[in-house]
Amino acid sequence: MPIYEFHCEDCDTDFEYLVMGSGKPEGCPDCKSNNFRRLMSACGFVSKGAGGQTTSASAGTSCGGCAASSCAGCGH
Repeated sequence: MPIYEFHCEDCDTDFEYLVMGSGKPEGCPDCKSNNFRRLMSACGFVSKGAGGQTTSASAGTSCGGCAASSCAGCGH
């Protein structure tokens, strides 16, 4: 079950929703509006290179020290 990120066009809030089957959010958690769109989520990965060193990559370098569970949580 994937977690998708959404953006509310009415109150400018980003939020996450755990999708079960073909479900979608009933509305924005802040303003309850149905005027929202799904965002393109950033992906990251960990790769083992030659010699066993571990490298990681993400969509941006500004989140390196971020403690949020997703980019929607910190606004990046």
